[in-house]
Amino acid sequence: MNRNGPVIIIEDDEDDQYLFEEAFKSLKYSNELLFFSEPLKALEYLTRKDITPFLIMSDINMPKLNGFELREKVRTNEALQNKCIPYLFFTTASDQKSVIDAYSMSVQGFFVKQNSSAELENTVRVIMDYWKRCIAPNDV
Repeated sequence: MNRNGPVIIIEDDEDDQYLFEEAFKSLKYSNELLFFSEPLKALEYLTRKDITPFLIMSDINMPKLNGFELREKVRTNEALQNKCIPYLFFTTASDQKSVIDAYSMSVQGFFVKQNSSAELENTVRVIMDYWKRCIAPNDV
């Protein structure tokens, strides 16, 4: 796991991108933030051999390729599997089927978008601190 790598945020809503950007600025993590409005462009970036992101935060409801379809492409890509990149969903869809589907695709977290900047910041802090401490297979 590349703890110093970029955090990839796949989100087509510019307002939500802004809220994530503000939360990360406030928390002062040194990781670069990379936003992708189009999942296919994110996939193209993720499959580059010269980068290993720290983690991926993805919305589910997006045009052309939704978060579940993108997760499946990431999960079944052998090169990406070896990079050990945590994949998390941040979405407004919190119905039981979506949560079950997400975990059946081996996501490492499912989060509902917060109603306030303070709540989002707290959730981002917990996620980042957890994954910064977590040991991955390619760490040992």
